[in-house]
Amino acid sequence: MTGASALPGYRPCAGIVLAGPGGRVFVGRRAGAALAGPGLEAWQMPQGGIDAGETAEAAALRELEEEAGIPAALVAVEAVAPAPVAYDIPEAMRPARWRGRWRGQALTWVLMRYLGSDDQVDVATAHAEFSAWRWASPDAVVAGIVPFKRKAYEAAFAAFGERL
Repeated sequence: MTGASALPGYRPCAGIVLAGPGGRVFVGRRAGAALAGPGLEAWQMPQGGIDAGETAEAAALRELEEEAGIPAALVAVEAVAPAPVAYDIPEAMRPARWRGRWRGQALTWVLMRYLGSDDQVDVATAHAEFSAWRWASPDAVVAGIVPFKRKAYEAAFAAFGERL
């Protein structure tokens, strides 16, 4: 899939399932305003928009470095989901996101294996999106994600779960 969304009204986006030690995956705590609500932490897997002409795999590698400071040399891409999974952003949040252009995002999940060590992860990037990071079980990731993204996360683990 390239930058054009296969789902009208949804921003094309690459989501990253970064598999680490012991069947756990990378999650980052969102910097700034929490998406989960007042007083709640928002932990999520890295994700970001797919630019025009860009593949989901290329976008995922770019976003991983931008958000987590992890270069492509420290990961192995293992799989790309065959189709995007959409989620809607709550209506109250839409005007603040992408000037209201999209109702949500269409995530194409990319499974990567982390080849580096923990000290090579640096979420303090130039445009930091995460203030902290950790390895978590897929069940904990699904339980902790904001409710409007939960089905998309469940779909990622259904697609790749046995490979983690």
